[in-house]
Amino acid sequence: MMKSGIIEQDLYELQSVANPQLSPGGKEVLFVKTHIDKEKKDYVSNLFYIGLEDRIIRQWTYGNWRTHTPRWSPDGSKVAFVSNHSGESQIYVLYKTGGEAKQITFCKNGAENPVWSPDGSRLAFSAVLGKGETIQNRADHKKKDEKKEAKPVEVEKMKYKANGKDLLDSGQFKQIGIVTIESGEMEQITEGERDYELDSWSPDGKYIAYLADPAADQDFSFTLDLFLYNAETKHSRAVTSGTGVFYQSSWSPDSRYLSFLGEEDEFKNATHTKVWLYDRKKQTLKCLTSDLDVPAGDFVAADFQQGASLPGAEWAADSESFYFIATARGGTAAYYGNVNGEIHPVMLEKQYIYGLSLNKETHQAVAAISTPVMPGELFLVDLQNGTKQQLTNVNGDFLQDRTLADVESFTFTGNDDYTIEGWMMRPAGFEEGKKYPLILEVHGGPHAMYGYAYFHEFQVLAARGFAVMFMNPRGSLGYGQKFVNAVRGDYGGKDYQDIMDAVDYVLEHYDFIDAEKLGVTGGSYGGFMTNWIVGHTNRFKAAVTQRSISNWISFYGVSDIGYYFTEWQILADLGEPEKLWKHSPLAYADKIETPLLILHGEEDHRCPIEQAEQLFIALKRQHKETKFIRFPQSNHELSRSGKPELRISRLAYIKNWFIQYLK
Repeated sequence: MMKSGIIEQDLYELQSVANPQLSPGGKEVLFVKTHIDKEKKDYVSNLFYIGLEDRIIRQWTYGNWRTHTPRWSPDGSKVAFVSNHSGESQIYVLYKTGGEAKQITFCKNGAENPVWSPDGSRLAFSAVLGKGETIQNRADHKKKDEKKEAKPVEVEKMKYKANGKDLLDSGQFKQIGIVTIESGEMEQITEGERDYELDSWSPDGKYIAYLADPAADQDFSFTLDLFLYNAETKHSRAVTSGTGVFYQSSWSPDSRYLSFLGEEDEFKNATHTKVWLYDRKKQTLKCLTSDLDVPAGDFVAADFQQGASLPGAEWAADSESFYFIATARGGTAAYYGNVNGEIHPVMLEKQYIYGLSLNKETHQAVAAISTPVMPGELFLVDLQNGTKQQLTNVNGDFLQDRTLADVESFTFTGNDDYTIEGWMMRPAGFEEGKKYPLILEVHGGPHAMYGYAYFHEFQVLAARGFAVMFMNPRGSLGYGQKFVNAVRGDYGGKDYQDIMDAVDYVLEHYDFIDAEKLGVTGGSYGGFMTNWIVGHTNRFKAAVTQRSISNWISFYGVSDIGYYFTEWQILADLGEPEKLWKHSPLAYADKIETPLLILHGEEDHRCPIEQAEQLFIALKRQHKETKFIRFPQSNHELSRSGKPELRISRLAYIKNWFIQYLK
């Protein structure tokens, strides 16, 4: 039987595995598996267990809810997790010996991020509290369809909305609480009109690390400092001092060292994330990766995994060495480091690592790994010799009946002698001697990176006979600090030239591409660039712009990040409208001749839908070929974690637009 290619509806069949957690003894693994319930038309996630001796996968939680964030107790006898079983997300504890999970938080606005005390008797957690509320206020279990009272919203702060959260309640702040497992007794350790982010608990039990921005005027503050809360004295002290954004702390087993990720603001949000080390004994702070010209963390652009998360640094038992993930040249790599500053890669393959949990004694780890032809599975990896063994095969049976398009990478030397990297995905059923239309994909960010990850959108297009090309122009992470910073102040300049040079390169080196049938698409910054491209060249015969920016002048005031992102990226504010307009695709709408499909979410606060509205009206007024699709109940994350049926609908619109104009 002939295999078929991937179709958009296969999202209903594919399953995501993420967030692997090794038990303290290193012999058991918990992970989260997510699928889409067709009847419920929503995501369902549950906890699954693997014993590394028998390799048998067992389901630990059930139900049509979202269950996630598993955390083993220090003795490995039980696990804490978060579930929305009761409506609001709350924290539960489940004993390994079996029985029903016990709900241990009942917070009015939910609870998240469970962190065990070293003795396993308590859990720290995060909860959002409103004015006059405490950690003891219980959820009232209102019916989901119960309408809230309509009230005006008073806005006094510039940071008053957020993508995915809508308008923010000015009286609500995230606080940190502690619950005793057996008695249910609650203690609140933070308060006040600012957010406190729980991070980690020292193995000796003395300190809880948390994050906060202590600035009085947070509209103009973009820092996040790391603090240590003394569990005995109830006082806190700062580890960092307002120089940047710091997060994801982790302790050495002896509690002497605290590692964390973060960046100072030398290049604003284009600054590489680094690994930092605080020595509690000497009370000194240093950056360990200042000479490593790649960012720590995961910055790969993908559209499939659900609930993926990476730790900061994973410490070994010697309290001197650790491992972390960094983003480099199309993939994420595992690096070894130690307190003396030694840093080197230990897993540098053409793959996307999006989860990692370390066995401190053996230096083995369980990693969640994806490739262009593998949506994602768990592997047992040896970080000392690089070997790996596959533990899960959740999508194996389904993919036996599907043909996936693999990728081949290419590089060329572009402007300013930068090495530009890209990938070509041949269409499914490729035949030598036949010509195929090409679709250029442009990633968002712009400080993200395409690479060796499964991308459902790309597979859908390849299955319908399109070649797909994606690449990393300047501004992308993974190619050095100078490269990622080079786009700032030059949107539509040499970044555009990098992309056009890549198109020229593939037309010269891949003779199966039909140069008369080129399409382009992208979202966010990729949407901006799609708009820019069709306003500056007519070589593309079809384009799809997604959640885009078209007008930097209005974006400044309507986006949840508009005023500072514009100043950081365009290097201009409303005092320089000419410069903002110069970099706005809307200014070149009269030049657009390419049929343009405009896709946008109604609830997108990152790139608000008015950006699409302006572009659509400008084009229709000039009788240009365009269509505008508005997705209800959808924010900036529509393509990645939006409502399943709308994600599928979005893919169908993209595919059909290119079929209409390129086939």
